[in-house]
Amino acid sequence: MDNSVPFKNKSMMAGNLQAIGVLQRVVLLVFTLMGSLLMVAGVVDAKPTVSGLRLGPNGDTTRLVIDVDEEISYSHLVLANPSRIVIDLPEVDFDLPTSGAGAGKGAVERFRYGLFRAGVSRVVLDLKDKVLVDRAFVLPPQGGNKYRVVFDLKKVTDGAFSAAVGQRQQTTASPTPQRAPIRAVGTSRPARDKRLIVVDAGHGGVDPGNLGVIGVPEKTIVLELSREIKRVLEATGRYDVVLTRNRDIYLRHRDRFEVARDQEADLFISVHADSIDNRKVRGATVYTLSERASDAESARLARKENRSDLIAGIDLSGESDEVTSILVDLAQRETMNYSSRFAEIFVDEMENKVLLRSNPHRFASLLVLKAPDVPSVLLEAGYLTNRADAKIMNSSEGRRQMATALRGALDRYFQVLAADGF
Repeated sequence: MDNSVPFKNKSMMAGNLQAIGVLQRVVLLVFTLMGSLLMVAGVVDAKPTVSGLRLGPNGDTTRLVIDVDEEISYSHLVLANPSRIVIDLPEVDFDLPTSGAGAGKGAVERFRYGLFRAGVSRVVLDLKDKVLVDRAFVLPPQGGNKYRVVFDLKKVTDGAFSAAVGQRQQTTASPTPQRAPIRAVGTSRPARDKRLIVVDAGHGGVDPGNLGVIGVPEKTIVLELSREIKRVLEATGRYDVVLTRNRDIYLRHRDRFEVARDQEADLFISVHADSIDNRKVRGATVYTLSERASDAESARLARKENRSDLIAGIDLSGESDEVTSILVDLAQRETMNYSSRFAEIFVDEMENKVLLRSNPHRFASLLVLKAPDVPSVLLEAGYLTNRADAKIMNSSEGRRQMATALRGALDRYFQVLAADGF
């Protein structure tokens, strides 16, 4: 048998091999270019990194230095009650040894930092003296240093401080968002195949919440629990779940419940982890809205949680009393009734799955629950000041048990609503 290849076929094979070689080189070049483009895109998308945040007193001046790996813009705002200076930066990565807060020096009692909203990172200085920013400037890299954003805080009179309150430098105010119209509960919800639940992980960004006894801040624990709730509920095929935040960012109380209103949600659940001086106290609690607290501890909780906007460096002086006035409206009272209805079912579902506090359904004037037309509850999943509770909340099994109890409560609650025609 002749295994030789005719000359013509040999030429064709050689041509094919040459073409294949060219194609391989072209493919390699394309992948190389794609890799380069991806690397460039990565560089473009990379955020500046803050690697240092230092305070140093010098007479009547306290200097704040922010070390960052590239030149950035900044603005600052003075707030009162309590006295604070808020510094806004573009969104950065904080590569710092502390977990979002630190002890102050000089005129600064303490400081906090974190992502405030998309595109904006924030540093909040709590003041023990009346000071203003006397000078602010950027030093270029020199002698092994990175860029340094420098703020010199100088003591001033009470009058000078008061005159500066609310005056932001180097930035403009954002437009006031349009609010959704008030709806009656149930009857005005859009027709859809699934119930829509909004889950709100408390705190976040510049506000870590409770730090607890295991070293994991509340903002992290409740975000992981909220994600597990979303996973468990959506796995049923009966619920769509929207998270108010799915990363380490701060949201105002109003912005949190406005997510539920804008989405025309069937229920709003704000997830938190409590703290108390008595480290033996543990167990979950469910809160619903009432202008009168059910007990002294509920009043304490409301004062603490309602301060989150102040902690995050938000000026509340211009807030309207719209939500407060709505409380006397029939829609708000109806909403509160549905909220309490769900809370009772939720407590009943949790009894055999998670540890509860005594009198686990409580009432408080919590700002985050003041959506006028969305039934709302606040879940305190346990106490971060109790080591056993903290470990459970920070475990995958603990999160699963809480999410499972919530799923059972939602199933029962919506069965009740369906029987009522909603």
